[in-house]
Amino acid sequence: MRTKLGLLTILIFFVIVSYAQAEVIKLKAANYLPVTHKMSLLTQWFCDEVKRRTNGRVEIAYYPGGTLLSPVKMYDGILSGIADMGLSHIQYTRGRFPVLEVFDLPLGFPSGWVNTQVCMDFFAKFKPKEFDDVHVFYVTPAGALILQTAKKPVKTLEDLKGLKIRATGRLADVFKYLGAVPVPLAMPDVYESLRRGVIDGVSVDYSTLKYWKFAEVVKYVTSTWKIGTTITFYFAINKKKWDQLPPDVQKIMDEVGLEAKEKQARLWNEMDLEGIEVFKAQGGQIFELSDPEAGKWIKAVEPVIAGYKKSMVEKGFKESDIEGWIKFIKERIEYWKKEERARKIPTPF
Repeated sequence: MRTKLGLLTILIFFVIVSYAQAEVIKLKAANYLPVTHKMSLLTQWFCDEVKRRTNGRVEIAYYPGGTLLSPVKMYDGILSGIADMGLSHIQYTRGRFPVLEVFDLPLGFPSGWVNTQVCMDFFAKFKPKEFDDVHVFYVTPAGALILQTAKKPVKTLEDLKGLKIRATGRLADVFKYLGAVPVPLAMPDVYESLRRGVIDGVSVDYSTLKYWKFAEVVKYVTSTWKIGTTITFYFAINKKKWDQLPPDVQKIMDEVGLEAKEKQARLWNEMDLEGIEVFKAQGGQIFELSDPEAGKWIKAVEPVIAGYKKSMVEKGFKESDIEGWIKFIKERIEYWKKEERARKIPTPF
């Protein structure tokens, strides 16, 4: 009798264990940024935190450093199931996210903290249909882009003429109108291209001076924040996969996503300030555009905004709607700039 009870107990134990194992939801997350990059560590935090808050019901295998998907292939990889979720930015797939590309325009975007709040507001209000195939945890533009050059200092618009500048998406249009030659490259290829002289410079945020080690291969920075262009990242999960998740799991993942968004918003400012510090420590020179000089740059890129409006009208959008997006963005920029000051959030600009 005891033997039978013992066998029954063991059988029940294995059934319970097997059932528990079957109930574990396994997902894959991809990120192309270097493994030690703070944004990669934040994605790792998201994965770990979801597992913790779901008491192990959700396990997310994390693939940083482009080990599963490159930044260019990220969105298609999420849709096809190579990864269930991933982080990349919209400039790698120009035309894929036409509404959110309004954040590619030189509209005066300042710090990453401000830009992220503005973009989340925009996303919540206008709900771009281009993201219907995914569930978005957050969208987060970087801080204002600056110009980094390897050998030639750029102090005026004339200095920029003919220089080969790494720029993707609509940022390529910005540099075309500024007189440079835009070169589309994935970020992992930029360091060597700068070192070997394949390109003369790159337009990215200050953080890259440290976290992509560009301070090792560039000598000059032109602080073009008054032009106000940015790069918009997204962190999203396949919509079909999302719809299969239990409601309580969805709730937890959304909560963690919003917390990650705020962490990322503050990270942009923090990383930009760190980038400036590292660059100066290595003897790098930073040039600020005067208001009159910045005015020349802003005037030169006006056709980029006009071109965006024209292309969107051709896609069937109303010009009044597009102007409404831009008006909304500019209003929210001013609101969140005041909030940034009120909350005493350190900012590079």
